[in-house]
Amino acid sequence: MPSAETLETDTGTDAIIALDAVSKSFDGARTFAVRAANLEIGRGSFVAIVGASGSGKTTLLKLVNRLIEADAGTVRLYGRPVGEGPGHILRRRIGYVFQDVGLFPHMTVADNIGVTPKLLGWPRAEIAARVAELLALVDLPPDSGVRSPAALSGGQRQRVGIARALAARPDLMLMDEPFGALDPVLREALGREYRRIHDDLGLTTLMVTHDVVEAVLLADRILVLRAGRIVADGPPHALLTGAEDAEVRALMDMPRRQAARVDALIDGTTSDE
Repeated sequence: MPSAETLETDTGTDAIIALDAVSKSFDGARTFAVRAANLEIGRGSFVAIVGASGSGKTTLLKLVNRLIEADAGTVRLYGRPVGEGPGHILRRRIGYVFQDVGLFPHMTVADNIGVTPKLLGWPRAEIAARVAELLALVDLPPDSGVRSPAALSGGQRQRVGIARALAARPDLMLMDEPFGALDPVLREALGREYRRIHDDLGLTTLMVTHDVVEAVLLADRILVLRAGRIVADGPPHALLTGAEDAEVRALMDMPRRQAARVDALIDGTTSDE
């Protein structure tokens, strides 16, 4: 069946994403949104990026799919520099989900989902089959395809955004606060559903989130950014129990403190943690 064009790995490495001394400044190098970032993300990983507002999370994400161009260093996908070809062709190979979804209001849900396959020249019947498959995958009714985005709830629109990102069968998904605008119950449910999709399809996911609890519960690995630098990188357990940096420890201690307070409320006791 048709799939998105992929970049063939030419280095023998299993890393899908690699950053080598990558920097980006928006004010002529007086301050850096991303500074000297070195990073490798292997196939099948689920990596969350956390940090304070302005720490460089979204900039780092957009450097990967060339929505932002690096000032220095090299970004590679599948072993090849992302600058080798046109940016729009690169982005057709990558799933991208963001908080505001950005569905085309003048198009039906089905047409929104089928945008990238259509650009890639898929036959109409194949696009229709893929749309039906994805509506089921993200748990939307089959008749959702004929509706307009305005007729959907916020959670349904976010599901459509995920389906659209998956339409051309990318194996790499970039997600920028994908569930941030949703209420807490729906946010948690969609997060779990996306994690299931990630595992079932064997995806590689790089997700920006301001919610440390979400990062801990969904990701296999967490990057902590501060002032454009990666100051911590490891699995949730390691960062929860042994982060060396004091600010990282304070950030990662938040889920434990929240859990302790909830346990205390359940037990009918108080907790100062």
